[in-house]
Amino acid sequence: MTYEIDIAGMKRQLPICRVTDDLYIGAFVMFGDVELTVHCAKELLARVPEYDYILAPEAKAIPLVYEMARQSGNNKYFIARKHAKAYMKGIFEVNVRSITTDAEQKLIIDSEDAAMLRGKRVLLVDDVISTGESIRAVEKLAEAAGAVVVGRAAPLAEGDAYYRDDIITLAQLPLFNADGTVK
Repeated sequence: MTYEIDIAGMKRQLPICRVTDDLYIGAFVMFGDVELTVHCAKELLARVPEYDYILAPEAKAIPLVYEMARQSGNNKYFIARKHAKAYMKGIFEVNVRSITTDAEQKLIIDSEDAAMLRGKRVLLVDDVISTGESIRAVEKLAEAAGAVVVGRAAPLAEGDAYYRDDIITLAQLPLFNADGTVK
C-alpha cells in the first residue's frame, strides 16, 4: 500500500508502514531523493523566520539541513547526534522517544557547537514532526547551549501536528488504519 502526497507542488508515493496493530504511517524518506530534498529546502526557506543557524536531529533531516544551508549561503549547520563521538568535548544531552524508534535515545551536541550556538537565533528542522518529541529534545539542547529558538520546521507534519501553530510545514501526512485508509 502507498499514499500519494503533494509536498508544496511535488508529488511522491509513500509506502504505508505498520507502527502498531492499529497505527500505520506513511514512510517519508528523503535519503537518496535529491530532487525532493532540493525542493523541500527551497520551500521551507521561503517560509521560515530569519535565523543564524539550523539545528536538526540525526539522521533523516541531515540532507535537508545541508541543502537549506547551501541554498541560503549559510555555511554552517548543526546536528544533534544520537551517540557521543570521540571528538566531542563536554557534551550536552537529552533523552527522546520518537514514534519511529523502538527505544529511548539520547541527542547530543558537544561544547564547541554549544559555544557557537550561544546567543544565536536557531531554526530547528526535522523531516517529519509527529508527536513533537524529537523537536522538543532538540529544543532542550538548543536552550541548554544558550541559543534562542526562532522556529521549528519540517516538510511534513503528521496527524494532528499539522494543526500546531508553532511549526512551519509544507504538507500534512495523515495517519492510517491497517487497511490503508486515513484515520
